[in-house]
Amino acid sequence: MGAMSVRSQSTEPSESSEAAHRAGFACFVGRPNAGKSTLTNALVGQKVAITANQPQTTRHTVRGIVHRPDAQLILVDTPGLHKPRTLLGERLNDVVRTTWAEVDVIGFCLPANEKIGPGDRFIAKELAGIRKTPKIAIVTKTDLVDSKTLAEQLIAIDQLGKELGFEWAEIVPVSAVGDKQVNLLADLLVPLLPESPALYPEGDLTDEPEQVMIAELIREAALEGVRDELPHSIAVVVEEMLPRPDRPADKPLLDIHANLYIERPSQKGIVIGPKGTRLKEVGIKSRKQIEALLGTPVFLDLHVKVAKDWQRDPKQLRRLGF
Repeated sequence: MGAMSVRSQSTEPSESSEAAHRAGFACFVGRPNAGKSTLTNALVGQKVAITANQPQTTRHTVRGIVHRPDAQLILVDTPGLHKPRTLLGERLNDVVRTTWAEVDVIGFCLPANEKIGPGDRFIAKELAGIRKTPKIAIVTKTDLVDSKTLAEQLIAIDQLGKELGFEWAEIVPVSAVGDKQVNLLADLLVPLLPESPALYPEGDLTDEPEQVMIAELIREAALEGVRDELPHSIAVVVEEMLPRPDRPADKPLLDIHANLYIERPSQKGIVIGPKGTRLKEVGIKSRKQIEALLGTPVFLDLHVKVAKDWQRDPKQLRRLGF
C-alpha cells in the first residue's frame, strides 16, 4: 500500500460520506528507549504503559485503546525483542513474533536523535520476515533535533527498508512530548485497519487486568534507583485485592497484598534498604499511583521474597505470570 492510497480521500458523494468504521490492532516496536510507551500514552491520552528507561519493563501486553468516531485503534505493547540469553528471553521473543504476525499494522519507532544502529537493524530484519503486515516507520523524539538531522534520519530509514527488501507504508516524524503529529499518526494508522465495528466498549482505555497494572506500578517503583544492581530481576505478584470489610460506604479502603520476588537472598537488602527505608518509599510511591489508577484509597502490604533464579525456571515463570 503506497503512501498515495493511504491519504486519498473517500470519493463518495458527500451525502453518503459515512466511511466504514475500522477497528484493529497495532503494535509499536523498537529498541528500549525508542519512545514506544510515551507514544502509546500520547495516543491514548492517559498513562497506560509504564514508561521507564530500561529494556523489558513492559513485560505484559498492555493495550491502550484509541477511540475515534471513525475507528478504534487497539495498541498492543509487545516486550522488546532481544538476543535471548535465558529461558525468559526466548519466551519473550516467541511472544513478540506471534504478536507481530497477528496485528494489523506495526509501527517501528526510531528516535530522531540516534543514528540507526545494530539493534535497529536486528529488529528491521525480523520485520522484513513478516511479509503481510504493513509497517510504518515512526521517527520519535523529533523535538530533540534540527531539521537537517531529521531529514537525514528519514532518508536513512527509507534506505533501511529498501536494503531489506520491503517498503514502509508510511514514514512519520512525531514528537509525543510536544504532542506534534500524534493525531496525524492516528490518521495514518487507521486506514491500515480492517473494516470492523468497535471491538471494545467506549470507556475502555486498556483491557489489562488491574492486578497486572498494579504489579507493574509496584515493580516500576521498586526498580527506581537500583536498576544498575537489579536490571530486571524483580517480579511482582499481586496476591489479593480485597475491600476492607468494616468500612462505611463513603470511606472505602482496598487492601492490596503483593509480593516482590527477587532471585537471590543477597538482593533482599538492596530492595528493602537500610532499616527498611527503600521498601517503605516503594510502598508510598506505588500506593499513590495505584490510588490514582483505581480512584480509591489503598492499603498496600508489600513483602520481599526470594524465588531462586526465577528467570530460568519454567515453573516459577508460569507462577509469576510469564
